[in-house]
Amino acid sequence: MIQVTQTFLPPIEDYQRQVERIWTNKWLTNRGELVLELESKLKSYLTVDHILITNNGTIPLQMALKLFGNNGQIITTPFSYVATTASILWENCRPVFVDIHPDYLTIDETKIEQAITTKTTAILATHVFGNPCHVEYIEKIAKKHNLKVIYDAAHCFGVMYNNRSIFDFGDISTCSFHATKLFHTGEGGAVFAKDQALQHQLFYSHNFGHNGPLEFHGLGINGKISELQAAMGLAVLPYMKDILLDRKRVVEFYTNTLDFSKIKKLKIRENTEWNYSYFPVIFENEATLLKVQKALNEAAIFPRRYFYPSLNTLDFVTGETMPFSENVAKCILCLPLYVGLLEADLNKIVTLINQTV
Repeated sequence: MIQVTQTFLPPIEDYQRQVERIWTNKWLTNRGELVLELESKLKSYLTVDHILITNNGTIPLQMALKLFGNNGQIITTPFSYVATTASILWENCRPVFVDIHPDYLTIDETKIEQAITTKTTAILATHVFGNPCHVEYIEKIAKKHNLKVIYDAAHCFGVMYNNRSIFDFGDISTCSFHATKLFHTGEGGAVFAKDQALQHQLFYSHNFGHNGPLEFHGLGINGKISELQAAMGLAVLPYMKDILLDRKRVVEFYTNTLDFSKIKKLKIRENTEWNYSYFPVIFENEATLLKVQKALNEAAIFPRRYFYPSLNTLDFVTGETMPFSENVAKCILCLPLYVGLLEADLNKIVTLINQTV
């Protein structure tokens, strides 16, 4: 069976060595030695000034919206994982959808300004499959209208744009360290802010509002990551070079062997150092996608319809029609991509797709 992804697991001895430190310290949570070490190493690896690691990738979105949302309207993308829209609603804000760019699949920056109202408080955009939004354009709009910018950068570990970490852009950026991501802590995430005062707000927000054992600086939630999760991160991080190289191998195989006369691949934005996080292909129509998916499933190959459906069509939101997003969501399929995917299996996947299309 070939799944769409497979979690990278470091040698168990590497993880055990980290876990033994926890037994020695007898400290399981509340920002112990391993959490602090992982933050320090990630700050260096990602070339960022500030990082706060969390227990998952959704809590940072909720914290950002708690700080910036003010029960207002949040301009956002309909083409993202459901957590993006759900976080907006969970924090008592209203999502206002803007359609996507047909090539990059990120929010169409040229349509944002016409969606702004007096109730708009922030822009929440997603760097789709690690592909950056047009951050310069969005920043100009935000400054002009005095809006905050939050980036859902769940897929963006290690992505560089114009020689800067993608996490440097926006007021707040978030990332996921879920087991399906190329760097992971089993479950986990991170939040980034360039402004030190804002980073401090995020810090106490993820710790019940605590700023010390007896001081409270404001409302907070439990977003802390455990030492056991940090141990996994410390065991995975030394293998990032190998992980990226092997994922690149898979991406290059698909790029060189798939027949792109009737399917389309993701266009990576210029000046981007991408991380090979996903390999989506877009078919001419949904019927062709379903036909390909059926052929792959019958061969015990399970790609994923990701992202599907377009979030503006969910029954718990009120959204206008988003033609590009709705069409792409019906026609996009993420192909298997993970470390160790065999060339024989890649050949089988490509052959089935090319023959079926």
